[in-house]
Amino acid sequence: MLDLTINKVHDEARQGEAFAPFADDPNQYKKRFYIESYGCQMNFSDSEIVASILNESGFGATRNYEEADLVLLNTCSIREKAEQTVRKRLTDFRKIKEGRPGMLIGVLGCMAERLKAKLLEEEKLVDMVVGPDAYRTLPGLIEEAETGQKAVNVLLSREETYADISPIRLDSNGVTAFVSIMRGCNNMCSFCVVPFTRGRERSRDAESIVKECRDLYNNGYKEVTLLGQNVDSYYYVNEEKDEIVNFANLLEKVALISPDLRVRFSTSHPKDITDEVLHTMARHENICKYIHLPVQSGNSRILQLMNRTYTREWYMAKVDRIREILPGCGISSDIIAGFCTETEEEHQDTLGIMEYSKYDMSYMFFYSERPGTLAARRYTDDIPEEVKKRRLQEIVDLQGRLSKESNEKDLGKTFKVLIEGNSKRSDNDWMGRNSQNKVIVFPKENYNLKKGDYVWVTVNDCTQATLIGKIQKLEA
Repeated sequence: MLDLTINKVHDEARQGEAFAPFADDPNQYKKRFYIESYGCQMNFSDSEIVASILNESGFGATRNYEEADLVLLNTCSIREKAEQTVRKRLTDFRKIKEGRPGMLIGVLGCMAERLKAKLLEEEKLVDMVVGPDAYRTLPGLIEEAETGQKAVNVLLSREETYADISPIRLDSNGVTAFVSIMRGCNNMCSFCVVPFTRGRERSRDAESIVKECRDLYNNGYKEVTLLGQNVDSYYYVNEEKDEIVNFANLLEKVALISPDLRVRFSTSHPKDITDEVLHTMARHENICKYIHLPVQSGNSRILQLMNRTYTREWYMAKVDRIREILPGCGISSDIIAGFCTETEEEHQDTLGIMEYSKYDMSYMFFYSERPGTLAARRYTDDIPEEVKKRRLQEIVDLQGRLSKESNEKDLGKTFKVLIEGNSKRSDNDWMGRNSQNKVIVFPKENYNLKKGDYVWVTVNDCTQATLIGKIQKLEA
């Protein structure tokens, strides 16, 4: 699962309103759209593609859903709580629609594929249902819905679908951007709906990825995050050049655009991240030294039930290899508490692997059975909810301690920081991140700095989630 939220318990959806840039001329667009995105970074990235398609069709963005002609929710089905949140939101929008009959409501993303019949026919909450591979058909579906018909397209593609579309950067800070490099997933983890809602893996052609990253850099962006459900399985064959591009090759191609362009990626499956990738990261200073390496469970039996294809010992050896090739590399994880049949001893194994790996941060959940998954068909969700919540709290408490210890080790160290904007708490402070993806807040002082600048910051204090520092020197 993809997410950048730091030190937060993820038993509910991450959400945000996503806005396309507004035109200087308010009459430029015939109609207005409003879009909210839930879940992973891939959904937020997809919303930028949707905004581009809608702009080409004469729709402009609005921050006020009450004045929108088209309201879209880009949804997540990873957890039951996420679906509950979206349903409540749809109910709110439906009430507004009663006073504005011409307004259309659409659901995009993973819930669209999974719950199309319920949302359209049974609950009558929406006018359109559009799957992750069908956004190009939005203009036609809108026309269809405007006639009073229910418009649906949830067909999955075998090819990369949007490589030639230039995304509109929604509510962007102008410094960092997501770039999708592949879609779908082949791993079939037993708890996960992604292979069913996003289809099989297909990789975008390398040249279009490099071009998008170069265009972002030329437009002032200083950091790109390469996105995929499993980026390490990226594999593209360029028949014209008789070239095979794997993920390590792609990382290097993007890193070579400019040493001033930082490169991140998410998410990695432990079974696929190779020494070649790690050595590529080591060769290039601008490839950030941070890896999201989801473990899910620290017990080999549970890992087998999850179909994760590795053991506890194998995962620990992978952590050792990362530390060996990339000393000081930041590592984060995904962890599920209370998977089917998990015993107290097996839960302790998860706490143990957290201690061993010393994660800087984690995304933590209790198990939520998703209909249609292998786990739902094969296993009984037999751990009482109160036990799940108690185990999750123990995981959260441990990660809190590990995060604080990790940050305390950085006291006195100096890091190169990319300024992303003002601190949330004070306009007198800057906020940025170091290579290890840690947030650093520091006073602006009298330096003539701006978003997108690099600066060296010495850490003199910390909280569980944030490093606090002082400018040491400016980037030469």
